[in-house]
Parts: sequence; C-alpha cells; structure tokens
Amino acid sequence: MTVSPAMQEYLAEAYRLAYYQNDNPYISTSDLAEVLHVSAPAVTRMVQRLKSGGYLEHEPYKGIYLTETGEREALLNIRRHRLVERFLVDVMQFGWHEVHDDADTLGALVGDEVVARMEKMAGFPRRCPHGEPIPTAEGKMPRIHDEPLSNKQAGTDWVISRVATHDADKLQYLGSLGLIPGTRLHLTERAPFNGPLQLTVDGKPLVIGHELAGVLRVSTEAEFNVA
Repeated sequence: MTVSPAMQEYLAEAYRLAYYQNDNPYISTSDLAEVLHVSAPAVTRMVQRLKSGGYLEHEPYKGIYLTETGEREALLNIRRHRLVERFLVDVMQFGWHEVHDDADTLGALVGDEVVARMEKMAGFPRRCPHGEPIPTAEGKMPRIHDEPLSNKQAGTDWVISRVATHDADKLQYLGSLGLIPGTRLHLTERAPFNGPLQLTVDGKPLVIGHELAGVLRVSTEAEFNVA
C-alpha cells in the first residue's frame, strides 16, 4: 500500500502523542482527532485504512497503537518535517514561527537525498527549531526529559528544552524575549495562584504569565545536551 501524505500525517501525530505518554503506546482516536482538528468519523475511516495496511492495531478498551511498520513510517515522516523546519530557519532564514505548515507541505514532497542534503547544510542538527528531537536516518528517536516551567519552584536554574506550541503569535513573542530552546534561565520568583513568573535571562529580569510558562518545557543542562 502506498502511504499518502494524509496517512503519513496521521501516523506521525499518533507517534507524537504516544511519545510523551511515559512508555504507554496506546492513544485514543478522540485525542488523535483533537490534535489533527478533524472529526471522529474521519479518524475512524483513516484508522481502518491504516489498520488494513498493517500500520496500526486496535485493542478494545485500550486504544490504537502503531505497529513496527507504522512506527518506522511515522519516524521517517517526523524526521523529514523537523529537518525541513531546521533548513528553512537556519539556511533560508525564515522565522521559527513561520515554518511549521510549510514543513508539512515540503516534507511530503522531498526525497531522502534532498533531506540528507538539507541536514548537512543545516549542520546536522539534533533538534528542530522548537526543540523537538530529530529521529536518526535509521529511525531511532532520542528520548528527552523535560517539564513545563510553570511546574518548577523559584530559585532554580534551567535550560529551555522545547517550546510546546505551533501558535505563530506565541512563537514570535517568545522569540522576541529570547526564550528559545537552549536558553539558560533562572526562575527568580513565582506569584501564588497561578500568577506571573519572574525570570532572569542573560542577567536581565523578565516576567511572563503562568500560561506562557506552561508552553516552555525546561530541563537541566545535562539533560538538554543528551538529546
């Protein structure tokens, strides 16, 4: 069965959902529908197609999960997408808030040789511009460990690991503040009742809201350098 761009997108999103579930491979069709912004019947139809092609399985009362074939296809799709994003930002100088949708389109069209050239021109990056890990050409996904900044206690030092949003306005704003993956920060103080957080970044004070802090995933510097 030829894997269409739509099928690749479903497989990639299914993998992303499962990846951050602490080794739980099962995901619900409702979660998949929500992240893809499609109807439940549309997900059901696509799940049946992917199941008949051997890309996923369904277990009653648990959900769907990717087969080995489905996981491999998902990882190759994710790799293409994230390397295209990196190429668009690092080589073509697009803003990190501009590239997600274009990477979806281009990633469905470019072949392995083009992706390999993009990877080389971008300097063999380990993460996409938003901090997500890039699978290897062999289909291995690095494991990262991070948590929302909004969960952390005052008086602690962190590195921004990922920025968990595709919202262009939020990305542009965070970029203007210098809050991008790899940035070191000190959480100086946090107001009670989900109030604002006071940070120190490059020796300068900065205040952000609790909701925005939840978008920033942080880790120790050692954990950041692993992936």
